Amino acid sequence: MYKIVYNESMKVGIFCNSATKKFLPIRDGLMGILNARGIAYETYFSPEEIASPDVLIVLGGDGTILKAAIEAGKKGIDLLGINSGNLGFLTEFEGEQLEKAVDLISGKYEVEMRSVLSIEAGGAEFYALNEAVFQRRYEEGADDNVVAISAFIDGKKVDGFVGDGIIVSTPTGSTAYSLSAGGPVLTPDIRAFILTPICAHSLHNRPVVYSDASVMRVDLSAAENKVSLFCDGKFSGAFGKESVVTVKKADFSVRFIKSSDNNFFDKLLFKLNKWSSQRGRTE
Repeated sequence: MYKIVYNESMKVGIFCNSATKKFLPIRDGLMGILNARGIAYETYFSPEEIASPDVLIVLGGDGTILKAAIEAGKKGIDLLGINSGNLGFLTEFEGEQLEKAVDLISGKYEVEMRSVLSIEAGGAEFYALNEAVFQRRYEEGADDNVVAISAFIDGKKVDGFVGDGIIVSTPTGSTAYSLSAGGPVLTPDIRAFILTPICAHSLHNRPVVYSDASVMRVDLSAAENKVSLFCDGKFSGAFGKESVVTVKKADFSVRFIKSSDNNFFDKLLFKLNKWSSQRGRTE
């Protein structure tokens, strides 16, 4: 982590989720504060619109942050999340803390570098801040929809997995799908990835934590049907036994702005309790 000080010429980008209107009161409040302080800003509704602001403020929950994070990471833009969604593991502030958020980006703040997955499959490259998921496809007429996948790390076989698939997660994604599948929680500063089986048909298949300096090869040669790849919940393609698939650390990170009093474990406990109560109400 390191300190940065911005001057009066700072430009702010505001990224919003066009699929919902929940962010509107928070966006309007934020714009009012920025206008009052004479801070220039632009509003974006898709990753392709993101220009080159000094700071990108994302209004929404984790899903909205995931939409903007890769583009911000590629361009080296510092990112600050303000929660206007349901949960927000990745957000730094809640919607009622706008003044505090603007105070932070107007002065000194810390930047936390979050690692990104680079997935090469079928001659294309994809990126994921949370996780890459290789899972079975439901194909009409197929006799068996489970998949057989083997994983190799730095050329050495880890295990073979028969079931619904596997998750390869970053520390950031350790509190997302991997956690629901029984994976461990990693603090953001740990330089590691997680391999988590999904509903494996063998009791010996267990999550594996490995160095993020390693390269994983995902072997689909035993898969009878094509396997779907989802990066941060977005369908990226279907790949068969002839495909060469590798997963490694990308050559860029996502730069999350953090306040000096940020405590990962306090946030984890708060969000997990909130997550539990929300699920209880919906069920």
